[in-house]
Amino acid sequence: MTKTKSIAAITMARNDEFFLSRWIEYYGRELGKENLYIILDGTDQHTPKNTGNANVIKLPHVNMSRAAGDKYRIGKISELAQRLFKKYKIVIGCDSDEFLIVDPNIKKTLAEYLSNLNYKTTVSGLGLDIGQNMNYEKALDKNKPMLSQRGYALLSTRYTKPVVLFKPATWGSGFHHVKRHNFHIDENLYLLHFGAVDMEMLLHKAELRGADWVNHLRRRGNGTINLVTNKPAHTERYIKIARIMQRIFRPIYAIGKPGMMGIKWVVKVPSRFKKSMI
Repeated sequence: MTKTKSIAAITMARNDEFFLSRWIEYYGRELGKENLYIILDGTDQHTPKNTGNANVIKLPHVNMSRAAGDKYRIGKISELAQRLFKKYKIVIGCDSDEFLIVDPNIKKTLAEYLSNLNYKTTVSGLGLDIGQNMNYEKALDKNKPMLSQRGYALLSTRYTKPVVLFKPATWGSGFHHVKRHNFHIDENLYLLHFGAVDMEMLLHKAELRGADWVNHLRRRGNGTINLVTNKPAHTERYIKIARIMQRIFRPIYAIGKPGMMGIKWVVKVPSRFKKSMI
């Protein structure tokens, strides 16, 4: 049996029980629920039924602008991660709709794979932004795994995030970079983002924010959903090319982040990824 290091996973959520319950299910299966740390933004928040013995921290909710809120949340998560290194060798931090997976061809669990990596500070998985193809895919059945119902993704530098830390460090807003450290994209890790997995869910979320948001979404749609619906879907070869490009290219305005020169490729999600049961 492969020996694994102690690994913790952190997320922070508000009014997001659907994704949070799936985050708990996935990372709990991979790491053990006792190693999950969930910060709930608001003392009014309810914990999902499958929380089990995961560690839950409730903080008072403070109304802020989006930018200020992002900095506040990542500050709290980074502070917790630094404390957790007193107990753990590796810490994962990500949003509740993000899932770090190992290519199933490797035949290792997430804990086994991360335990045998030799990166100094951090590592990223290649970002795949999963979206609903409105031509072929129905509304999401919330009682079934999401990847059994979705087969298209945008290759996104936005979600090639350094979500894994091997030593104490500070994440930038949204986990998009680690301050004062370079990024490294591992050849067998993928970060799957599901924020655009279902148009009906996006409309419901927009309704909670107001009529202007609903009108905007109905008029212009969602960027990821529009792209996976209207652009041709490429094969897995493009995933390999994108990984090489993101290792090489950097946007001028953010040299510590990956780039793809503005290219937006839609790909078919490898069918073997369904084995993750996300």
